[in-house]
Amino acid sequence: MLITHDTRCALDTVVDLVNTAPEDDAAPDGLSDVAALEDFVQNHEISDVGVLSEFDLSAVRKIRGRFASVFAAPDARAAAALINDLVAAAGTTPQLTDHDGYDWHVHYFAPGASVADHLAADCGMALAFFVVAGEQERLRRCEAPDCRRAFVDLSRNRSRRYCDSRTCGNRLHVAAYRARRKEAAG
Repeated sequence: MLITHDTRCALDTVVDLVNTAPEDDAAPDGLSDVAALEDFVQNHEISDVGVLSEFDLSAVRKIRGRFASVFAAPDARAAAALINDLVAAAGTTPQLTDHDGYDWHVHYFAPGASVADHLAADCGMALAFFVVAGEQERLRRCEAPDCRRAFVDLSRNRSRRYCDSRTCGNRLHVAAYRARRKEAAG
């Protein structure tokens, strides 16, 4: 599957956005305030965003939950319905642009759109490409029992199971190894 630079950036953004949500009531929200949203926007180089407010923070948190639902969708039809709702509500207006040193690419958000509509349109379209390509199952959650972080499985054979093989994957492999050693020893 060919993934363009802007689609890859949108995928990274939507995964990081979904992963800002607290995993339980005790965990902190990665978008705790407007300053955290500003950092998120800056770190992901989200263009054409004005001054952010509490309203923007609330709207982004709302679409974050809707994106999380896409990663939890049981099949392509359910994912498509969720994505269609997100993109339609954002007032998608595809436009070719070549700003900030990037070659021609498509922005799906309307000029002057809110940051929530911007994210819903661009990230929603990136996820839509996966559904169209028959690759919806690549939108996953980590299989580690104590982690439910979202990720996009870009492995050649669709075999990735953990959000990060160096942390979650390695931790589970070490635990399994220790359990086998303990069982063999006694």
